[in-house]
Amino acid sequence: MKPTATPSLDAGKESSRPNADDLLSREIGVRQLAATIFNYTVGSGIFVIPAFAAARLGSAAILAYLVCSVIMGLMVVCFAEAGSRVSTTGGAYAYIDAALGRFVGFLGGVLLLFVDLTATAAVATIFAQSLLALLDAPSSRVFVMATAGVALVVVSAINIAGIKRGVLLVEILVAGKLIPLAVFVLAGGIAVHTENLHWTTTPTFSSVAATSGFLIFAFLGIEGALTPSGEVRAPSRTVPRAAFLAIGAVTALYIAVQLVAQGLLGPALADDRVAPLASAMAVAMGPVGRTLILAGATISMFGFLSSSLMAGPRLLFALGRDGFGPRALAAVHPEFRTPHVAIICYAAISLALSFSGTFEQLAILGNLSGLLLYMSCAVAAWVLRHRDVRSGGEPFRAPGGPLVPILACAAMGWVLIETISRTEVIAVSATLVAGSLLYIMRARSMKKL
Repeated sequence: MKPTATPSLDAGKESSRPNADDLLSREIGVRQLAATIFNYTVGSGIFVIPAFAAARLGSAAILAYLVCSVIMGLMVVCFAEAGSRVSTTGGAYAYIDAALGRFVGFLGGVLLLFVDLTATAAVATIFAQSLLALLDAPSSRVFVMATAGVALVVVSAINIAGIKRGVLLVEILVAGKLIPLAVFVLAGGIAVHTENLHWTTTPTFSSVAATSGFLIFAFLGIEGALTPSGEVRAPSRTVPRAAFLAIGAVTALYIAVQLVAQGLLGPALADDRVAPLASAMAVAMGPVGRTLILAGATISMFGFLSSSLMAGPRLLFALGRDGFGPRALAAVHPEFRTPHVAIICYAAISLALSFSGTFEQLAILGNLSGLLLYMSCAVAAWVLRHRDVRSGGEPFRAPGGPLVPILACAAMGWVLIETISRTEVIAVSATLVAGSLLYIMRARSMKKL
């Protein structure tokens, strides 16, 4: 049996220091982790993607969701095994680091950090715009940025005050986003016109594949949600159970929403790319229904921020702990037992990106970075099993030996080929080169100390 902990670049000079992870409090159980994964995955996209799916496949759009569920099922199995074997803070970064080494792990951490920060900055801005529109308040840039700033500060303060408070906020907001969606499915389901669900034609395999490649990004999120793995209770049991529960719930919700939206609007669903669920709810419940869905979208975005500000800073914490950033990032609040410095820095960087608008340019890294992370985690899962790495307790074992990781990598590779542009390849390649240079410089500087 081999340990999961990996030494930092300067571990030889810092061996007298206690492991920063030991200062954190393991307060996250199955329910809380499942809520975090669900919150990270179900963002504002659920309120618009039904129209895009319908535009591509019509009433047969459900086929693309089923393909996505199979692909994500393969990946969730890999994350479940890796997460049951590695319990240090960092999630995907920690899994790759433990399995594939410091260099590959660091590059994975860089990609994950880009994905998380740009997504947080983008959602903070869109949330502010949506909230101001919902309140019929002025939506000038000053008001938008001020609202985004207040949201980030409030969520950061809650997360600094304790992991229990952070996960409680996540659970409350999961309920907040589920209520309007549940009303949509139940009330809308009663008003569905079944003829709108009949397939007029059977789509080709290529069209289903292309649509699945587009929709798969609405299923991503577990890679960031598992970052606070150092605060998960009994990870060998908690991570697999939470992962399967959350992704199962996400898949069921997406399919139900697509069917109800299609049943209410029929062919008109494909024409509304702004607020298709709000339009569908207006058919079932009138203006009140439309307002409910718009409010639900705003709550959903705030829910994403709550999960992001809980999980994302733990990556900065892990990078600081492992010598890839200032040691202060690994500081733990003596009373609240949270990585308060990392939380403040993460919120500040997100806010700066929101103010500058550069997240729009950086977001191009998101799709390809996510797919590369998923492929790396699939490989890591198999390597961790082969080495029998475990963190206590009997780890989850994916069925079929290397079959699931191989199929998961093949599926992610297929999505990559179907969806990624040349510009994204160039941007991510440049990021990886820059990350490699940073790693080399850091390693050399530590050897001189």
